[in-house]
Amino acid sequence: MQILTSHSSCKGCPYKSLVFGSLTDSELEYINSTRKEVLYKKGEVIAQEGAKIEEFLYLKHGLLKVFKTGPDKKDQIIRIARSSDFVSLLSMFSNDTYKYSITAIEDTTVCTMDSKQILQLVEKNGKFAIEILNRISNTYDKIIESTFKIRQKHLRGRIAYILLYFANRVYDRNKFELPVSRREIAELINMTTENVIRILSEFRKDGIIKIDGKTIEIINIDFLEKLSKSG
Repeated sequence: MQILTSHSSCKGCPYKSLVFGSLTDSELEYINSTRKEVLYKKGEVIAQEGAKIEEFLYLKHGLLKVFKTGPDKKDQIIRIARSSDFVSLLSMFSNDTYKYSITAIEDTTVCTMDSKQILQLVEKNGKFAIEILNRISNTYDKIIESTFKIRQKHLRGRIAYILLYFANRVYDRNKFELPVSRREIAELINMTTENVIRILSEFRKDGIIKIDGKTIEIINIDFLEKLSKSG
């Protein structure tokens, strides 16, 4: 973890319209007074399940996994958070402690703001409160939709779905380095690690994808899309 000493202000941030567009200049200066930009290396823990929530977290650049650990010590990934995501919303307004953990799965820059300041602004600024509620609702909708889609698919359809997710929604290209391990893919789409490895190998042998270490290249994207849709 590294606190960055050179960064833009909230007032001049190009991303402020995502939630902070309704704040006045003085309100932006208020949260900017305690705001920090923090660089997390891949694998670093940003928030631990059970830890006290003290900061409002905004993912400026990078990729995070949000997950829970079960009684058997196995993790279940709830979602992958991308740039411009507010990753602390799911617990911040309902609990004092995190109900999940957050870890960087690639080098990531996070803006942190004092959670008490954010709560004060929610109480004072109705438009800001509505924007926060919209963000929370959208996040829950995406989690529900993604979970439903994955559970409706057979194993090969789940692998096709997650490969297309990274290609189309994360990297916007057909050749990319997987930011997660085979085990983490299994945790994300509710499969065993062995089945993930087996199906990726089958896709490679069938000429659907190329695999070079952690680098994936989708060769037959039409087939993957059909497989993902049909399940």
